[in-house]
Amino acid sequence: MDSGGIALVTDPSSRTRSGAVLAEAVRRLTGRDPVWLDARDFAAGGRGRARVDGGVLRLDVPGRVPAVSPAGVIVYAIPPDVRHAMEGFQQSLRESGAVCLGTDTQAWRTASDKALTVEAFARHGVPQMPTLCMDRPRPEEAIGAFVRLGGDVWARPALGSRGRDVFHLTAVEHVRTAVARYEASGARWLMAADAGNFADNGLRHQYRAVILEGEVIWAAEYVQSLPDAPCNLARGGVSTVLGPGRLPAHLRPLAVAATASMGLPFAGVDLAAENGGVVFEANLHPGLMSDGALEGIAVPYVQAHLNRLRARGLY
Repeated sequence: MDSGGIALVTDPSSRTRSGAVLAEAVRRLTGRDPVWLDARDFAAGGRGRARVDGGVLRLDVPGRVPAVSPAGVIVYAIPPDVRHAMEGFQQSLRESGAVCLGTDTQAWRTASDKALTVEAFARHGVPQMPTLCMDRPRPEEAIGAFVRLGGDVWARPALGSRGRDVFHLTAVEHVRTAVARYEASGARWLMAADAGNFADNGLRHQYRAVILEGEVIWAAEYVQSLPDAPCNLARGGVSTVLGPGRLPAHLRPLAVAATASMGLPFAGVDLAAENGGVVFEANLHPGLMSDGALEGIAVPYVQAHLNRLRARGLY
């Protein structure tokens, strides 16, 4: 049986390519390759087995020899709509005591379901734009919400990523189209007032701050030349990496508070500096495709796991 070391549990179907970046970070810091496992094997109904024998975690996938008993586990790049299927695996990780920053199932639920995120922000006083949850509303209900929010709003699915199915609604006919689109997919969705987040050059912009254990470790500014598209890279946004110290000062405590409000030790927080500073969302597994993400995000994240192993005398 392979024992010790780091197991990297990712979903290969993720388009973020984050697994490869994390694997490189593990190699840089330990001089060893991680044991790379397919997260789908350990989701509900998967063929993998996660057992705890005598307080020791054992991971086994039929056809894989030998079984794995890692000291640390990194779980990453799990699509939002399948994270609920990982809860049994997370519980096994928690019971084993293996070092992992991803065993809190409630925190995962809160970060994955944007309706729960909005509730958490409101409960903890984290500033956000006025937002309403739409659960298969009739068109008239959605139009009423649109009017109450000022007639300039953004619609996004409660479960989603990479800016898919996100729409800028500025007219009643836009609302009707959005209702039909989300109704066809059966998705719950959110409607939020526009943040008016425009830079001096007229382009829409926002910031991302990556938080690890209460500190800003990486930051970037995203701009979007298309007026009705979100700033996501996958939707044509362009990012400029900033030093953590160059994030606008009033956004730093806001990003930390947003992460803490969900019970997460690590997250990528999307914010706008306008309206006094507001949070859009916090990403459980921020993508690692941006410039500097290996050194600025992946290496510190892996190092946080190694620090915990070192504290236990395991590394």
